[in-house]
Amino acid sequence: MIGGQPRRVLIFGGSGTAGQGALRALVAAGHEVTCVLRVSQDLPVGVREIIAEVALPLQISDHFDVVVSCIASRTGTPKDAWAIDHDAQLNILTFAQTVGVSHFILLSAICLQKPKLPFQYAKLAFEEALMCSGLDFSIVRPTAFFKSLSGQLDRVRANKPFLVFGDGKLTACKPISDDDLGQFIADCIDNPLRRNQILPIGGPGPAITPLDQAEGLFGILDQPLKVRRLPVGLIFGLQTVLGVIGWVFPKIQDKAELMRIGYYYATESMLSLNEETGRYDADATPSTGSETIFDYYKELIVTDKTVQRGDHSVF
Repeated sequence: MIGGQPRRVLIFGGSGTAGQGALRALVAAGHEVTCVLRVSQDLPVGVREIIAEVALPLQISDHFDVVVSCIASRTGTPKDAWAIDHDAQLNILTFAQTVGVSHFILLSAICLQKPKLPFQYAKLAFEEALMCSGLDFSIVRPTAFFKSLSGQLDRVRANKPFLVFGDGKLTACKPISDDDLGQFIADCIDNPLRRNQILPIGGPGPAITPLDQAEGLFGILDQPLKVRRLPVGLIFGLQTVLGVIGWVFPKIQDKAELMRIGYYYATESMLSLNEETGRYDADATPSTGSETIFDYYKELIVTDKTVQRGDHSVF
């Protein structure tokens, strides 16, 4: 902290996957932290709680120096995305401007480099609003979360094959842990080089493909590698069929959109995009932290934990 002076930080989305990591890092750094939640939850010692609904204009009278927003739509479907990734974020931004916040830290996503989906356009629209707001901003665009990549652990534990699309090398990412990402977010407060910047960020080590994940996971379990290759055309065909059915039965439209999201993540890498070549560049993707996805797998296996991913599946 500059001059050892703690900031008054208001965090939104502190109960989510990445938000919890940011909350822990902010507390550890000695900041005075308040967390906005929809329903009361257990929070780290010293964190104050405010119950509010971000979908509505915020009525909070306190003053804060920094706002950290880690909220995100749960499904990514159009209605959900525009309601949360855009409209609710605008409510937070309006509040921040009203109470004199000087710095707004936004958790965004690296996939916005190549937008094709409604949730990406909703996030981009808010990023533009933030950059034009007059506030100092730090837009953090992380690569894949550990939780998002852990969905096949139980399959492998049950001696079933790891599923990959194509040859398993179509995409790559630099996975980042909750705590490493949280530390990066918290460090934005006092790092002038992260002010008024869009900040792509990945975890430590080289980029890994789905096939790399499979090989590492089976190696940790000391089992022979088992991989089942699925054609990318399968998921593309499903999204097409569901899209057609959705014109007749509107309730199917959300399922079609989820399939389109799955196809995107099955075919696009979560790395920095070289705009000149149109190719993803692992070497140009910044890294931070110390925990690897394989460290995470080992911990889950040793402790016999099952990850409740919710909406954090890659596919």
